[in-house]
Amino acid sequence: MARDKTVFVCGECGGQSAKWQGRCPHCDAWNSLVETAPAAAPRAGVRTTAHAALAPTSQVQVLRDVHASALPHLPSGIDELDRVLGGGLVPGSVVLIGGDPGIGKSTLLLQVLASLSRTPRVPLERHPPPEGVEASARPQGRLASTHAAQTGVPVLYVSGEESAAQVGLRAQRLGLKDSEVRLMAEIQLERITEVIAAERPAVCVVDSIQTVYTEMLTSAPGSVAQVRECAAQLTRTAKAGGTCIVLVGHVTKEGALAGPRVLEHMVDTVLYFEGDTHSSYRLIRAIKNRFGAVNELGVFAMTERGLKGVSNPSAIFLSHHGAPVAGACVLATLEGTRPLLVEVQALADTAAAPNPRRLSVGLEPARLAMLLAVLHRHAGIACGDQDVFVNAVGGVRITEPAADLAVLLAIQSSLKNRPLPRRLLAFGEVGLAGEIRPAPRGQERLREAAKLGFSAAIIPAANAPKGAARQFEGLTLHPVSRIDEALEVVRGLQG
Repeated sequence: MARDKTVFVCGECGGQSAKWQGRCPHCDAWNSLVETAPAAAPRAGVRTTAHAALAPTSQVQVLRDVHASALPHLPSGIDELDRVLGGGLVPGSVVLIGGDPGIGKSTLLLQVLASLSRTPRVPLERHPPPEGVEASARPQGRLASTHAAQTGVPVLYVSGEESAAQVGLRAQRLGLKDSEVRLMAEIQLERITEVIAAERPAVCVVDSIQTVYTEMLTSAPGSVAQVRECAAQLTRTAKAGGTCIVLVGHVTKEGALAGPRVLEHMVDTVLYFEGDTHSSYRLIRAIKNRFGAVNELGVFAMTERGLKGVSNPSAIFLSHHGAPVAGACVLATLEGTRPLLVEVQALADTAAAPNPRRLSVGLEPARLAMLLAVLHRHAGIACGDQDVFVNAVGGVRITEPAADLAVLLAIQSSLKNRPLPRRLLAFGEVGLAGEIRPAPRGQERLREAAKLGFSAAIIPAANAPKGAARQFEGLTLHPVSRIDEALEVVRGLQG
């Protein structure tokens, strides 16, 4: 029997190759080709996403004649999630949320749908149903009933990984058993889009996109071709019908979303679940958002009743020591539009090997070696024979360069074995010439520190308030221009 012909599809760009190669010939990505079955010829009368647009076609217009208005947001009922989304869920948008297994994606989305089902209905702008789908068409079965008896926002939960009974058990544990969430266990794309077109829910969750398959392709669910095609069809359904669709995505062992990279470009919002599964705190970060600010951070606490928003996240990122300890410095960082206070810890110890180790957790690892070189060249503090370890408390990941000054102060404190003064914080970017550059929105960082009772702050000179004022809402400011000046200020405060 002849062997079925297969093709190799790139997981980064979606390009196809007749044989396996170490490097993709289309985008030059290494080890990204995956063997899969070629797409089957579409049935008669079926339009594929290659010929169907993701939104209704329109005529060419002049930009000044385009009527643009603010898009309405539907609050999810969870303030921390609304902050990350930019105010709430937008009708007709597609949200992709990824995270490690068991971190709480399904739990959070079930809570959101239950909250929406209890929210009084408000008229939202609706688009006509997709071409070829009758608005009055109703699927057969239990889901064919109308929403007449439902007083809340109509929502739909499509489970592709769990049965309806398993979802019901989770709802019972969360105390949501009596909610009016519409539930369907299905993985066939055509059936899902048919139900969405007939039910027309305001929000639909598909858990997960890797389990959904379409009959137009012969490859297995989860393959590059299936994920790309199913996501494109669901995106078109959302844009045409006005339903906000939330896709749950698996992640690889490196922490990136599984499937083709085009998946992230196709959707409107990309959210990542972060945090240690052994900790009770979870973080949600917006990597992409067409309706709000990116890099917004939402903080949640996992409880027996599901995920609860944390109103004061700075408290969980600060360690509570009985007495001041060496190697700890508080950083005023910025996550999206929210200022956060995070404790940065450093440990410098005599190296046992000829090559000292430099390890950074939660901070940029590539900047640690550079900062140690600046500390040696411009402050005269050498770490060539020391193992240096840096950690951000609470599992938060800090990417902004404004953490440089706090990292260097923590390292210097650990080297000298002298604690920094209590209630002291610092922020600022350190350059290769030893200068301390300003951080954006420094006033908001200082207000957050003053609100939490901090008494002193070492800040870039450019972030100091105008005039000769050295007090900021009860906070004593110490503006500095170079790293050696900052260390001199610390020595003066230590006495």
